Amino acid sequence: MSSLNMLALDLGASGGRAMLGAFDGSRLTMNEVYRFSNEPVSLGNCFLWDFLRLFHEVKQSIGKAGLYSGPEISSLAIDTWGVDVGFIDWGGRLLGNPHHYRDPRTENIPEEVYQFLPKDELYRMTGNYPWQYNTIFQLYATKSQEAALFKQASGMLFMPDLINYFLTGEKATEYTVASTSGMLDATTGDWSREVLDRLAFPESLFAEIRQPGTVLAPLQDKVSAEINVRPVSVVLTASHDSASAVAAIPVSFSRYAYISCGTWSIVGIENGKQINSPLSQRLSFTNEGSLDNKTRVLKNIMGLWLLQECRKQWANEGEPLSYQSMQNLARTISNSNCYIDPDDNLFLLPSHMPDAIRLFCQRTNQPIPQSKAEIIRCVVESMALKYRKTIEELELLLPNKIEIIHMLGGGVNNHLLCQLTANAVGKPVVAGPVEATVMGNLLVQAMAHGEILNLNELRQVVKNSFSPLTYEPQSKEEWGSKYERYKKLAER
Repeated sequence: MSSLNMLALDLGASGGRAMLGAFDGSRLTMNEVYRFSNEPVSLGNCFLWDFLRLFHEVKQSIGKAGLYSGPEISSLAIDTWGVDVGFIDWGGRLLGNPHHYRDPRTENIPEEVYQFLPKDELYRMTGNYPWQYNTIFQLYATKSQEAALFKQASGMLFMPDLINYFLTGEKATEYTVASTSGMLDATTGDWSREVLDRLAFPESLFAEIRQPGTVLAPLQDKVSAEINVRPVSVVLTASHDSASAVAAIPVSFSRYAYISCGTWSIVGIENGKQINSPLSQRLSFTNEGSLDNKTRVLKNIMGLWLLQECRKQWANEGEPLSYQSMQNLARTISNSNCYIDPDDNLFLLPSHMPDAIRLFCQRTNQPIPQSKAEIIRCVVESMALKYRKTIEELELLLPNKIEIIHMLGGGVNNHLLCQLTANAVGKPVVAGPVEATVMGNLLVQAMAHGEILNLNELRQVVKNSFSPLTYEPQSKEEWGSKYERYKKLAER
């Protein structure tokens, strides 16, 4: 076959990038053509995404890709984070900027929802663990706090679907991102009529759910003319970035778990069906959609956010550090003498992350880290130990032990974190690809073109296209002792 040229737009909580991919039938090569920041805006009591800026940057990305790429681009696709939505009115106009999942407006909303839909019943019906940032709670907050906007809305679209709508004029909801909502039926994978009815959500708000790997529509003529590209096809990839990343796992063993490490760390497995038992609920596991009718059984835990916020604070104080410099500092200390629970509420939206870490250690009667090196080492070891705790909880839901860990995403660049994760979990860690999300995005586009037939073929292309690094566990006894200390801290 001749080379298939595709554009992936990968939008994350702190930035986005556009990457061109060329697929020759066996291997995928990628080149970055544009990168931009994604900064939420605090406005009054609201915490919002700047959607107008994001859409402008998406158009810039497509235009630059058109200039960069010699051969014509065959398609483009967008992936983003989950749960957050925007609204359009009956004239197809945007109704305000979408709320950020960290917006405090949902703080007491779950308890209100449980009056109509008890927590246990909601979990059984949808398979989604009821985190307060889930779309179901955001939508209820909009209904109760922004009644005028809610009445004007003709449609609700997740972030990738909202961008796709303004690019193409077509309304559709991609399955993997919809599966983060807390409103899909666990059996059918479609909108749960019972959930919508009990909360008085009008069905007209909800677009048809479409599967990943399908063509949505071409760019609208006015968009193509504005950015001077032909009306290229927009494909529905696995639009939830985590689903795209998991699609690109270079699997060789059946008994594996994955850690997708970005701003959030997502620890999970792929399974043939949902696990929504009382035990999985007690352990806070959620079920989200994947390719080939698979389910990702997972837990969201805090990831590189902790290091990102420390780095941001130190830069504000006039001491900027690269991530490599932070890793080097952590290596100057052989062991941390304090640990944190990365999921503690102290770390959700702190004004000063290093001080929040110190405060946690003070409150838990541990030595208080003072230097940057001590803080970074504390964070990295704590992340590794949290991974072990989550993997052990996951194994309680499975008939067999997990044998190997696949680590994906930006955290793979932190070689210290990869090695400490292998040490803490006591299992080999296969690291990479770093660009798993983009690879998944592009190769699902290739599925839409009929060049890849299924998930197994997709993963073979991933194996052909990059070389992973494997980290073997070390210092088993030492890390066993560390974990016992950590468990007491986490169970306090």
